[in-house]
Amino acid sequence: MMPAGAPPIGLFRMFARNPPMTGAMHGWGRYELSRQLTLSLREREIVIDRTCARCGCEYEWGVHVMTYADRVGLTREQTASLVHGGATDACWASERERLLILAVDSLHERSDIDDALWARLASAFDDLQLMDLLLLCGWYHAISFAARAARLPHEPGAPRFADVVPRTR
Repeated sequence: MMPAGAPPIGLFRMFARNPPMTGAMHGWGRYELSRQLTLSLREREIVIDRTCARCGCEYEWGVHVMTYADRVGLTREQTASLVHGGATDACWASERERLLILAVDSLHERSDIDDALWARLASAFDDLQLMDLLLLCGWYHAISFAARAARLPHEPGAPRFADVVPRTR
């Protein structure tokens, strides 16, 4: 996740203080950021960015936006929507992407997905993708809780929520 030769980010330095925990987390975290994840890189980042935004975690959201938003083709409007908007915003043309946002919102608000939304998700994603969606969202809830509660300082160059205020028309 970091460029070669760059120092580890604050989140990794925080976790490194507890080597047994870090060792236990490493495999799962590595999977969530790997090509083995069955969601596309863009879909993964939509889930992560929306989850971090809904959890109010500017730290981890900023790290991911700084590192991946351009790489996965998230527009300024989409990045703003993931913080300040929702699945019905005009910037979301893909039904799959709208469904990911709705799923994250549902998990965040109710720790569940109702039958109607689940049916829509199941028509767009296979079983492995659905499992990855659920656990990716849960993983980044945990990361967000840890980063916020530990009051991690923002990484240099990482954006803040206010940096992506939606444009007025």
